[in-house]
Amino acid sequence: MDNILSALSSLADIQIIFLILAGTTAGIIIGAMPGLGSVLAITLALPLTFVLKPEASIILLLGLYCGSVYGGSLSAIVINTPGTPQSAATLFDGYPMMQRGDGGLALGWATTGSTIGGLIATVVLVIAAPILAQFGLRFGPVEYFALGIFALTCVMSVSKEDIFKGLLACLAGLIVATIGQDPLTGDMRLTFSSFELSAGIGLVPFLVGLFALSEVFWRVSERVNAPKEIAKSSFELPKLSEIIQRRVVIFKSAMIGTWIGTLPGVGATASSMVSYAEAKRTSKNKDKFGTGEPDGLIASETANNAVTSGALVPTLALGIPGDPITAVMLGALTIQGVSPGPRLFVENGELVTFIFIGLFFINIAMFCLGALICPIFSKIMRVPEPLLLSSVVILIAVGTYTISYNTFDLLVVLVAGIVGFFLRVAAFPLAPIVIGFVLGNMIEQSLRQGLILNQGNFFAFWERPIALTLLILTMVFLCLPLIQRFMEKRKLNKGTSID
Repeated sequence: MDNILSALSSLADIQIIFLILAGTTAGIIIGAMPGLGSVLAITLALPLTFVLKPEASIILLLGLYCGSVYGGSLSAIVINTPGTPQSAATLFDGYPMMQRGDGGLALGWATTGSTIGGLIATVVLVIAAPILAQFGLRFGPVEYFALGIFALTCVMSVSKEDIFKGLLACLAGLIVATIGQDPLTGDMRLTFSSFELSAGIGLVPFLVGLFALSEVFWRVSERVNAPKEIAKSSFELPKLSEIIQRRVVIFKSAMIGTWIGTLPGVGATASSMVSYAEAKRTSKNKDKFGTGEPDGLIASETANNAVTSGALVPTLALGIPGDPITAVMLGALTIQGVSPGPRLFVENGELVTFIFIGLFFINIAMFCLGALICPIFSKIMRVPEPLLLSSVVILIAVGTYTISYNTFDLLVVLVAGIVGFFLRVAAFPLAPIVIGFVLGNMIEQSLRQGLILNQGNFFAFWERPIALTLLILTMVFLCLPLIQRFMEKRKLNKGTSID
């Protein structure tokens, strides 16, 4: 009860209220800009976390996260271009509704579904996260090593197009994480006699360069221009009777999104697609899907916003990023001296309660701000892209430099941006790099501590029940794609032989 009163007291602070509104508004606008997305929104705000208190930093990042996921639906509905990958399934029925003159209602359904999905997922977060955390108190160095290795399997999920490239990208992230001083011996590693590298690669400049600056380079190279003519959009809330009528698809989509969000590395894009497919399978109006059926729009938006809270379950309770966005947020929490994981609920109970209650307020704020922003969205979309990108570059440079007033950080941003750009050109996924970089230190330290505790006997790791279970699951997850490919080839060969 004391934690709840303390959290409500913090949320009543005028600065926190401002950050909820500002973060959610900025997230909606950035998410609505095609190609920018949630990761960019959060990485741009990372420098601010150095001058804000932990509560203020977290509430700002959560507002950006929730707002940006929802914001992607605006451009998907209005201009048939998803602002974020999470809204890819939204345009299937959202844009046809806009074309037939129901754009305002489509935006209303997207806003309503996103809000309800976020609220339901937050309730699940409140229930599930402490249970996971209590279980996680049994973890020692050996279990943490096994958990870190298991978490790396999410690279398979975010690298489905090319698993080999995903594994190479993850390996690169692990290597970058080792640059600097050895945490146990104090020896210098991969510094190439550079004094600046002795402290390692900073998380903020690395992430900002890898995602934000490389995105600028990518968009300049592609010369993506905003559409000249953008349909004017209004905002129309669906009737309460219609919401009740579609309660099943809303609740089911929220649960699908929450469940998929708790699976490390899967993310909101997959959840929206799965939810859309499930809604189409069970809907009475399945034949209308793709032509402007609200059920399809509701399924996508409810599920992808439910992921925002669902992905925080493994992030807070186990220290495993639920998706690339929470991987960045994991780094932001580390910057604040907060260590996500089982002990978070014991050592920072007030902060956890603050996050839970804050998510409720953010989702409500998102609903109100969405109603205000939708009518003026077309004007925002007419901002010339050169002006938008140049503003992003200025924010990157100023924000990164003001962290420690170190020009070397700007060099890290530039190098990471260039490398990130060429990785995009070569079709390498960037998310595995973040996952490897964020989890690298935990895996290394846990492995070495575990070996010290077991006199260098690695086989002793297999004698711990929790570690053994996690390592077995790791092997299953690694072999599963290979088994699936083998089965597909076998079916294809059977079909060919029959013909």
